[in-house]
Amino acid sequence: MKAHVFGKTLAIAALLAASGAQAQDVVRLGNLKFAHYGAVSYIKEIAPKCGIKVEERIFAKGLDVMQAIIAGELDVGTTASEAAISGRAGGAPIYVVAGFAKGGARLVARADANVKAVKDLKGKKVGVTRGGIQEVLLMAELQKAGLSADPAPGKDVQIVYLAYADLNQALLGKNIDAMMQSEPQSSQAINKGFGVEVLKPYDTPIGEPVRTMVMTEKFYNTKRPVAEKFMRCFVMATSAFIRDRALAEKYVREVVFKGQITKDDFDDAISNSPYTYDITPEHIQTTADIMFKTGVGRMAKPPVAKDWVKTDLLDEAKKSLNIK
Repeated sequence: MKAHVFGKTLAIAALLAASGAQAQDVVRLGNLKFAHYGAVSYIKEIAPKCGIKVEERIFAKGLDVMQAIIAGELDVGTTASEAAISGRAGGAPIYVVAGFAKGGARLVARADANVKAVKDLKGKKVGVTRGGIQEVLLMAELQKAGLSADPAPGKDVQIVYLAYADLNQALLGKNIDAMMQSEPQSSQAINKGFGVEVLKPYDTPIGEPVRTMVMTEKFYNTKRPVAEKFMRCFVMATSAFIRDRALAEKYVREVVFKGQITKDDFDDAISNSPYTYDITPEHIQTTADIMFKTGVGRMAKPPVAKDWVKTDLLDEAKKSLNIK
């Protein structure tokens, strides 16, 4: 009799353990360290409320996130659209499932470089991060202004490829004349006085670039209940940051950047890269076509957006939370 009771107890304990494990489904998230990626980072803080655990890894750039996805190390990744497009064109098994921020780029020149417009970049050195959406926007702006560009001297504009973290230092040290930079670094350059805004590069067919959240096809197709929980958590986190600016500022400044950016840096960055949820196949297709035209990403042909932009999880999550 005692053995029977003990056996039943073990069975109940196993069931409880199984339900506990299910409640803590793990989602492996790749993210970047920028102000407008902050709501995505915040997902891990509220994940237990959503019945999941989110393990976040921070990468230097979007192409690194894509490499980790291809290696099978991530379920979800956040990146600017160009890395997602390049990844998909190269065979990465991903779907774009949401947008999470828009804008987030600025052409900034040295205060003494006498650059008032894109045409004034002729004869100048311009820094940008290779493969970033900023490179796509820079090339689109230069093409629109009729300027040629190359890393080698001899063209109208000499491109200098640097990491996001090194661009400001290069501008400050007068190693470059201007930079197409992300946020909050572009706001920091302006607020510290060694950079001046030339323009926000949103007057090309791309408009304001939308940052993309991608899921692996495997996660989307085989772990649908977990994917639904994650997307609901993303919408909750983003809604909280949009509603409560003080929460967003405190989390980004204190947790993400550990006090390295000021209130002005945050305010300026988010005014140029507001949080959002939405993305469209049309936006991704336009971006892919311009990447192909300008040679960014070196694609044989641009992927067809309607085949891999899937917003059904996002639509369901927004509907369930009564968010337009």
